[in-house]
Amino acid sequence: MNEIITYLLAMGVLLGGIDLILGNKKGYGKCMEDGFLLMGPTALSMVGMICLIPLLSKFLQRIIVPIFHLANLDPSILGGFLAIDMGGYQLAKSLELDPTIGTYAGIVISATFGCTLVFTIPVGMGVIQVEDRPIFAKGILIGLITLPVGLFVGGVSCGLSAYTVIKESIPIFLLSIVLGIGLFKIPKVMMKGFETFSFGIKLLINIGLILGAFTYLTKIEIVKGLAPIEEALGIVASIGITMLGSLPLAEFLRRLLKKPCLWLGNKFGMNETSIAGLLIGMVSVLPQITMVKDMDPLGKLVNISFAVCAASTFAAHIGFTMSEEPSAVTSLLLAKFVGAFVAAIVAIMVWKQQKKAGSEG
Repeated sequence: MNEIITYLLAMGVLLGGIDLILGNKKGYGKCMEDGFLLMGPTALSMVGMICLIPLLSKFLQRIIVPIFHLANLDPSILGGFLAIDMGGYQLAKSLELDPTIGTYAGIVISATFGCTLVFTIPVGMGVIQVEDRPIFAKGILIGLITLPVGLFVGGVSCGLSAYTVIKESIPIFLLSIVLGIGLFKIPKVMMKGFETFSFGIKLLINIGLILGAFTYLTKIEIVKGLAPIEEALGIVASIGITMLGSLPLAEFLRRLLKKPCLWLGNKFGMNETSIAGLLIGMVSVLPQITMVKDMDPLGKLVNISFAVCAASTFAAHIGFTMSEEPSAVTSLLLAKFVGAFVAAIVAIMVWKQQKKAGSEG
């Protein structure tokens, strides 16, 4: 399966590259260029944190890891609290007791829960219009409540037993419920909390980037124990190469699936913007969030629920996994798509139940 995905990405490179040479007549060449240009923003979001991972790992081993040992849990799960492309994978692997659990935490959990916690919620709460915040909170709640389904499938696909996946994921399941309910019940308080959290993460990333670059240029270690910045940039380069193929391929799939998706959308009562948001969000969640204002109410709920697991699948997340642990690509895709589609189905059911209750009332 992983080899098939590799060749599909390579075909995406050929598709984009040939179109680029021919003058970008089909738009695939532009997608290839966009994949290359995304290396800059990707580097800014992850290089600094990767430089700091050895220090963060030492800190956690002294303060929090002993608690995980007492609870008979693998501390690599802590890596799942960061996005996969913001140091989550490196942190998980640095803390792992069991390499398989480390992969599960660093790839599957980081690409779903970590991405939602560190990026989708903080950015979404800032971008979403005030009147859409209640439905944003409800969508995140649905996505987090159904997240265990995706994590379970992804964990078992990694090679873990069903019991191990459930046991090791308990902290994630509990925090998901707390976050989801908090967003729904006290959105203003949660928004302030996530703004502070997001600011702290960005501050750490910038500090790591500054220290890493300074050390590289001067060979002077202001802070000892940093990961070399050139290693972090090497990861970014690998992700960029993958995105050269994944973005043209994602655009090809978007065009291929547009008509059946529009048919499905009409079937459930979602407008074209809502369907486009679902397809675009699998490449990048930010434009999907900015499109929410133009979606119909059902589309808003489905898109936000879907994004908890599916966000950025075909860009940074598959690129990172192909770079760092290609054998886990299947687990990544299964977790993200199963979790996302279950969330979308639940969102539709919730919406229909609300409409039914409203008409009866």
